[in-house]
Amino acid sequence: MLTLTIAEYAAATRMQSIPADVRERAKQVIFDELACACFGRRSPAGELTARYAAAIGGAAEARILGTGLRVPAAYAALANGTAGHGEEVDGAHVVGGHPGATVVPAAMAMAERQRATGADLVNAVVLGYDVGTRMVEAIGGVFLAKQRRHLHSDFLYGVGAATAAGRLMGLDPARHCHAMALLTFQANGLCALFQERRHISKSFSAGQYAFAGVSAALMAAVGMEGSDDIVGATHGLLDAWGVENGKDIVTRGLGDEYTIMGANFKFVNAGYPIHAAVEAAAEVVRANRIEVTGIAAVHVGMPANSLRVVDSRAMHSICVQDMLAAALVQGGLTLRDLPFPAILGNPAYAAMRARVTAGVDADLEREMPDGRGATVTITTTSGSRFTHRIDWPKGHSRRGGVTWEDLSAKWHDGLPDRDIDRALDLARRLEDLDDASVLADAYAG
Repeated sequence: MLTLTIAEYAAATRMQSIPADVRERAKQVIFDELACACFGRRSPAGELTARYAAAIGGAAEARILGTGLRVPAAYAALANGTAGHGEEVDGAHVVGGHPGATVVPAAMAMAERQRATGADLVNAVVLGYDVGTRMVEAIGGVFLAKQRRHLHSDFLYGVGAATAAGRLMGLDPARHCHAMALLTFQANGLCALFQERRHISKSFSAGQYAFAGVSAALMAAVGMEGSDDIVGATHGLLDAWGVENGKDIVTRGLGDEYTIMGANFKFVNAGYPIHAAVEAAAEVVRANRIEVTGIAAVHVGMPANSLRVVDSRAMHSICVQDMLAAALVQGGLTLRDLPFPAILGNPAYAAMRARVTAGVDADLEREMPDGRGATVTITTTSGSRFTHRIDWPKGHSRRGGVTWEDLSAKWHDGLPDRDIDRALDLARRLEDLDDASVLADAYAG
């Protein structure tokens, strides 16, 4: 059975078998995603879901990050996953979507509940990425799932969350199989959720998938059951949505190829296709000493899939025209000072916004159709034209990932009221912590 193969791998994983560079990337991901949840507590989705989770009551098993509240582990995962994606600064992945906002909150909440070690947490997060990202790839990736199936493929990161939570509970392979099956009762998403106004339902989906992963592991642990082979069975996940070689994808390279190495980090709280455009525009302005008042037109080119995500969207944080205009007027974007809605009253922003256009870049579409690159051309009032292309934005794994110094600077800016140095120190030596919950406590409010 295909699910049993995954389950046997999951139950046997241990941190000591993970290569040093993979452990280091996992610790960076954990640090960054927990900070994202703390940062996103201020978002409408983050605030509302924390209020909901606190109202449920129950055992004080895990922290709602950014607060002093402790709630049952599943509800902490719900609140933290939702907040983690609430400000669009959480990490992405080369396969697509946002595994970190689901896998890390689920693993952290369960680690707190179980009083697991930091090494156990690292192992669980690496495992959750390995399973979840392979599931997304096995259904053809983010864009195929959306365009053909109308599915928000991030729900499959819930399968990764279930295996991560199950590993922290010490489930045997059979219980892991049932946890993955029980997850499917609780996690799904129609792409209509993107037609929202305030980024609440998209944020909530990440939290719901984390909640479902923790809940599924808890259900399996007490003896609840589902299909023995939810991944490979007739009418199972791959039978419903898988691509032709999907069965090979979900097991290929397990234990040798660690997909967390494809994790990408974000430094601007905006939809991921926007990042390369903002970076390219800043480089054009810097290299050619262009004054904002001297810009006559700005054109952004990107692959068609990326363009569909961010072209003229009503929500500012996922609209490339809005965010690029704001970045040019303000001289950049920072986490601490969000431009919207305050900048809407600035005449300079309105003028710049009218000058920004976007379209498909033929070269990027041919060379990397599922990539996150962008080409920006700025025409000045004197008639000069300057172009710059960014294939991989800052923090992208194919550009080399990030350093701890990068993450320190990001969160000293984004969370000036938190002891980032303590959280950073704990994350860097996470495998030495006897109790992983001390890392969550570093993000208390």
